[in-house]
Amino acid sequence: MTALTSLQGHILTPTGFVHGSLHLGTDGRIAGITGEPVSEAQVREGSAPIVLPGFIDLHVHGGAGHDIMEGGDAAWHVARLHAQHGTTSLLATTMTAPQADLDAAFAALAPLCTAPAPNAARVLGVHLEGPYISEARLGAQPPFARPASFDEIHRLHALAPIRLITLAPEVGGNEALIAQLVAEGFKVQLGHTTGSYEQGVAALRCGATGFTHLFNAMSALHHREPGMVGAALAHAEFAEVIPDLLHVHPGAIHAALRAIPRLYCVTDSTSAAGMPDGDYKLGRHTVTKCMGGVRLADGTLAGSVLSMDQALRNLVNTLGLSLADASSRVSTFAADHMGLQDRGRLQPGAWADAVVLDRDLQVQAVWVEGNEVLLK
Repeated sequence: MTALTSLQGHILTPTGFVHGSLHLGTDGRIAGITGEPVSEAQVREGSAPIVLPGFIDLHVHGGAGHDIMEGGDAAWHVARLHAQHGTTSLLATTMTAPQADLDAAFAALAPLCTAPAPNAARVLGVHLEGPYISEARLGAQPPFARPASFDEIHRLHALAPIRLITLAPEVGGNEALIAQLVAEGFKVQLGHTTGSYEQGVAALRCGATGFTHLFNAMSALHHREPGMVGAALAHAEFAEVIPDLLHVHPGAIHAALRAIPRLYCVTDSTSAAGMPDGDYKLGRHTVTKCMGGVRLADGTLAGSVLSMDQALRNLVNTLGLSLADASSRVSTFAADHMGLQDRGRLQPGAWADAVVLDRDLQVQAVWVEGNEVLLK
C-alpha cells in the first residue's frame, strides 16, 4: 500500500464541495483540506477527480466467492472485494445458525476486527443478523431462529466485537432485552419480523435505533395495519435499505427518503458478489446468482450482488439524488448510526478513508486509513 500525502480534485466536505487538496497527517488521518468552494454542477460537468468519503457498509455477508460464515480467511477476501468498489469500512454480517457455526465464524473474524488488513476495507466488527428473528420471516435465513440470549451474545462478543444486532421484537422476551443491550453499548435494529406497528414503536422506545433492509422480511404497510414498515416510516431516524432496484422499487425508496431523515444504504451482498452466474453459499443455504440477483431455489431473494459504488450510481442516476445527498447515504449516515464521528466524512481529524471517482462515478482510487488500495 502507498502512503497518502495529498489528494487533489473536487472534495466533498461536510459543508459542500471544494476544489483543492486533502492533506494527510502521519497517523492515517486527515490533517487539513484546502481549496475553493465549487457547486455540484461544476463538479459533475468538470474533468477533475471527485473525492468522496469512503463508503461504509453495515450489512455484508460475502463477496468474491467467500461467505462470512465459512470462517478461515473468508472475511479478508470479502473485505478486499468490497474495497475494490470504494467500501473503506464494513460490518461482517453473520447468518442465523446453530451456536457452533456462529462460534467458529466469530473466532475467525477476531483478528480482522482488531487490526487492519492490507488492500481491504476495515472490518469494524460484526452485524449479528439473527438468530433472534421470527421463524415466519426468515427470508433467506436458515431455519435456526431462537429468542435472544444474553449468554450467547456475551460469548460471541468476547470472540469478536458485535456492533449491531438485528432482532424481531415480538419473539418471546426480545423486546424486554433491548434496553439492556443498548445500555451495554450494542446497537439494536428491527428486522426479519412479523411485529405490528405498535410493537415496532415500543421497541424504538426501548432503545432500538434502526431497521434491517427496510421493506424486506418485515410486516408490510397497510392503512389499517401499518406494520413494521409503518413504524419505520412514521418514527425512524435511521434505517438501512438495499438499493439494487430488485429488493425495493424506486418508488418505495422515494417514500422512505421523504419519511426517514437518515436512510442509508447497505449491499446485503453475498459470496456471489463479484462472481459469474452460478451457485454459491449463504450460511447453510445454497443460492444461485442469475439475472443480476441472488435467489434460493424457490425464487426468494437471498441477499444481493450489489457493490456500494453501484449503489451510489443507482441513487444518482435512477433515483435522481444529488451527489452530496447520495454520498451521505452510502457513508455518513451509516457512520452516524454507529456513533463514528471520525469516519464517513472528509474533515480534519477524521480517518483518511476516501474514494476517488471520475465524472461517470466509476472508482479510480480508494484509500483506507491513509493507505491506497491496489485496484485490480
